[in-house]
Amino acid sequence: METNTSLKNKEDILSEANKARWDLGVNFHDTVIESIYAEASNIARKTVKQKGEKAAYSMDLKIDKIVTSKWLGFPIMFLLLSLVFWLTVSGANYPSGLLSTLLIDYMHPILKNAAAAINMPWWLDGPLIDGGYLAMAWVIAVMLPPMAIFFPLFTLLEDLGYLPRVAFNMDSMFRKAGAHGKQALTMSMGFGCNAAGVIAARVIDSPRERLIAIITNNFSLCNGRWPTQILIATIFIGALVPAKIAGLVSAGAVVGVAVLGIFFSLVVSWGLSKSVLKGEASSFSLELPPYRPPRIWQTLYTSLIDRTIFVLWRAIIFAVPAGIVIWLVANVHYDGLSLAQHFIDWTNPFAFVFGLNGVILLAYIIAIPANEIVIPTVLMLTALNTGIHGVGAGTGVIFELDSLADTANILHAGGWTLLTGINIMLFSLLHNPCSTTIFTIYKETKSVKWTMISTFLPIVMGFAVCFLTTQIWFWLV
Repeated sequence: METNTSLKNKEDILSEANKARWDLGVNFHDTVIESIYAEASNIARKTVKQKGEKAAYSMDLKIDKIVTSKWLGFPIMFLLLSLVFWLTVSGANYPSGLLSTLLIDYMHPILKNAAAAINMPWWLDGPLIDGGYLAMAWVIAVMLPPMAIFFPLFTLLEDLGYLPRVAFNMDSMFRKAGAHGKQALTMSMGFGCNAAGVIAARVIDSPRERLIAIITNNFSLCNGRWPTQILIATIFIGALVPAKIAGLVSAGAVVGVAVLGIFFSLVVSWGLSKSVLKGEASSFSLELPPYRPPRIWQTLYTSLIDRTIFVLWRAIIFAVPAGIVIWLVANVHYDGLSLAQHFIDWTNPFAFVFGLNGVILLAYIIAIPANEIVIPTVLMLTALNTGIHGVGAGTGVIFELDSLADTANILHAGGWTLLTGINIMLFSLLHNPCSTTIFTIYKETKSVKWTMISTFLPIVMGFAVCFLTTQIWFWLV
């Protein structure tokens, strides 16, 4: 009896302490820490004399006054991250083209000829080579070069000591949203790969805030979604302005979508922290590490082996069966039409309500294993559904055209408009994670419940935003 009373009293004390903690406000911990450091600094000034020597970190302090300042901190942060994105996108074009030529233009015909030489039946040749192999080739060609550039650059910023400054700058925003300042790091990592961003959430000690970071990481545009954003923005947004500024306007549209993703990350973090993941606010005391020279070999190993190869391998594992499914739905016929055409005709009325179409819905369903194959799948399905024939088109095989004009012609022939382009950019931001990320979320959370929430919450938001955009469009037009 005494034991139960004692436990009850302890629970009451903890409850009162927790209530008092909330009443004191989220700045209480920071105030205490600042006062401790201020008092320590006063004691040091009174008792320690330094003669003829500079402070050990005087240069660090001067740099921090700039990169963490109220007015320059965010512009510098956005400029550096924009530089990383620009180097990633620009630098990946050439190696991606080489890999595409090697794996698709060169190796694919060799494999087809070898299959014909051994009399491989079409029902085995098609799914394995035109389906599984081509999907794997597209994932490697599109995904490997950006990751091989982005992750070393990101790791370099991490080794230099700049990323903790990013967390410091964004801490107040995430704290107001009920999240953790280190979520800024996981969000930035998600711009390279959401699976890597989910793994990076391990740096957050609080289970509640780690879960918030995991759930919202999908709002960071991963490298698998950048090609879709860039292509659609170039065809539909850039076409609205003179050619001289089309590239700048298209890039601005893509950056705008990325910033919108950050906004949704903060909004959803706030909503979760005020509802299903409401709990005691955790403290975050960040002591900024000194700036240090980069360790090139360790940076390359960490970024290329631990991150790039690990994430790419997971994507390949899921892409191969997806490619087989893509080939089957495009080439298996029922009642005179392929399974893909039946699905497209059936879902078109539903999709039109959201400013999309059945091709887009089917492409995002069967391309769940890898976002990199969304555009080739869309082109294949559009050409198949509209009866367009040409280089790679109308054959029931995923493909991608080198000519932007040819790509635009196929999409326009499929009934795409500016509204369709805007909505697919929004839906590309707000849709379910790829299967690699879903699997990683489950591995990190060990929870089917939170994995399902992380998967379906973005889809619901994507349809809601597209529906709202479509209604506003028709109301204005």
